[in-house]
Amino acid sequence: MELRDIEIFLTLAEELHFGRTAERLHISQARVSQAIAKQERRIGAALFERTSRRVTLTAIGERLHTDLDAGYRQITEGLRRAAETARGAAGTLSLGIMGPLAHDIAHVTALFRERRPHCELSFREAHFSDPFGPLRAGEVDVQLTWLPVREPDLTVGPELLVEPVALAVAPGHPLAGRPYVTLEDLGDCELMQPTAPVPDYWLRTLRPAHTPGGRPIRSGPRAATIQEAFAMVAAGLCATVVFAPVTRHYPRADIDFVPIRDAEHSRWALVWRTAHETALVRALAEAALDAQRERGPLVPGAYGPRAVPPPGA
Repeated sequence: MELRDIEIFLTLAEELHFGRTAERLHISQARVSQAIAKQERRIGAALFERTSRRVTLTAIGERLHTDLDAGYRQITEGLRRAAETARGAAGTLSLGIMGPLAHDIAHVTALFRERRPHCELSFREAHFSDPFGPLRAGEVDVQLTWLPVREPDLTVGPELLVEPVALAVAPGHPLAGRPYVTLEDLGDCELMQPTAPVPDYWLRTLRPAHTPGGRPIRSGPRAATIQEAFAMVAAGLCATVVFAPVTRHYPRADIDFVPIRDAEHSRWALVWRTAHETALVRALAEAALDAQRERGPLVPGAYGPRAVPPPGA
């Protein structure tokens, strides 16, 4: 039985009128009659009782309608989803996020989901110790990371966030409790370093090798995740530079977040593999641009409750 004939049968079972069925399906009434007669010959029994006044389903017709309806809806829904996927309106998009930043770009992901309701948007935690690995491995489609990104195989998309930075130290550290510190003060610290090699230009944006006065900034123990870094900081083994969202969303009694007064703000953007740009990747980038236009110019975020913003920050 062809799918069109099934559609004709199911529509007639709902309408119980040959003329309305033909009008609803944009076919002739003769085509409806031919399709039903063909089905009845194949089954070997009448599916409808026809009189001059009305059309009704037979018992066999009732059973066939019950059996075919759910399957037909499943088939048509599958075809619709396949067509939407081909047009880029559906599918799955995986977004790599560092730390708590999903909250700070919720306006972007909300707009994307509104525009692509049939797309499954998933999130995967990304770590500073391997900023581009999951992206290149195809484990995520798009990555939110801090700039600059100077990788020849990656495309840098819209900027979404501008965030101040702070120094995370144990409460007993000499710099703890201050209203702010400066980049020169980092010369008195041992800073956490990633467990795996990362692009030097990318890391130095957050963790410079020298103070403005030329003093080397010592390297401390290695960590792969922000939680590992926090454990080392709380134990007094090192300090680490963090972004304002960390101070807002991860307040801790065993860590002081002290604003770095003269540090440049970190800038965050969407990044994806140039050779694997898809319609959904472009849709997310477009949603980011439109959401940012609605919000206005990017402005620095705020520090968390335990840090005092420096004057003029």
